[in-house]
Amino acid sequence: MAPSAISPEETPQIPSGDSTVLALRKTLTSENEALAARFRALFSLKYLACQEPRTENTIPAIDAIAAGFASPSALLKHELAYCLGQSRHDAAIPYLQNVLSDREEDPMCRHEAAEAIGALGDKGSLKLLIERRDDENEETVVKETCDIAVGRIEWEHSDAGKLEKLKQSDFASIDPAPPLAIAAKQPSIEELEQTLLDSKLSLFDRYRAMFALRDLCSPPDLPSAVPAINALARGFTDSSALFRHEIAFVFGQLSHPASIPALTGALSNLKESSMVRHEAAEALGSLGDEEGVEETLKGFLNDPDQVVRDSIIVALDMAEFEKNGEMEYATVPVAA
Repeated sequence: MAPSAISPEETPQIPSGDSTVLALRKTLTSENEALAARFRALFSLKYLACQEPRTENTIPAIDAIAAGFASPSALLKHELAYCLGQSRHDAAIPYLQNVLSDREEDPMCRHEAAEAIGALGDKGSLKLLIERRDDENEETVVKETCDIAVGRIEWEHSDAGKLEKLKQSDFASIDPAPPLAIAAKQPSIEELEQTLLDSKLSLFDRYRAMFALRDLCSPPDLPSAVPAINALARGFTDSSALFRHEIAFVFGQLSHPASIPALTGALSNLKESSMVRHEAAEALGSLGDEEGVEETLKGFLNDPDQVVRDSIIVALDMAEFEKNGEMEYATVPVAA
């Protein structure tokens, strides 16, 4: 989801106190509120849940985010799971386990719950993740995400993983996989692309190449930025919808104009998976101040796919936020 590009260095000035969390929770969970307003409330709660050091609002904010799982909106619920995974707090784990275990839940939400559990590095969830990964009747996107989450948790708790030296990322997000470790001879963009596109490798290893390429695009004026974006864009040809959706997510983080043609192509492909198209729409929303992007998004307001239509609403709100130069994609209610 593109709003994850918001960094803790640019924290919104949200008043503390239970009344703030309650106001945000009320907005988030109300089906009468506009979807864009609910997303802004969610990212305000995410800020409160992720604050370090933790405050009296940390767990109430996590609980408020989780309350949103009662919504019928698959788009909103998948974003709830993402935000819980970024909280770095064990209080989020039971909520995420419940979503992953619920076969009646939308696969997009269950995938995001599995990814969030991986982001939290919870060894206690390995049994559940492995069960879902190895279940022949499980949805492909859920199986693949569980596989990556298992890889991430095992890497995080391994001796080898603890010894790896990683490049300091410009992005505050906890990613589904770490970038490739710093080596004496760093791989070239061409070598990273080869790893990215090699379907014989595990998704976890391919994701590591993906995030290494992402980090070569920041800051955006690096000479490596456009070649790395072009390499990432070739990932849209992969057979895995999960993989393609993650490419779009990375483009949303980068908000680099060079990604616009690839994102527009993904959004415009009506045969593409909704989870990919929605991520492409929101990535374009993060580029809303670029010429032509807003008009492109408006062309999909009546898309036949509900998830895509909802994403366009959020993306246009994000585009407005970008054009207005607002500091944070968040709603900041006044405490009572």
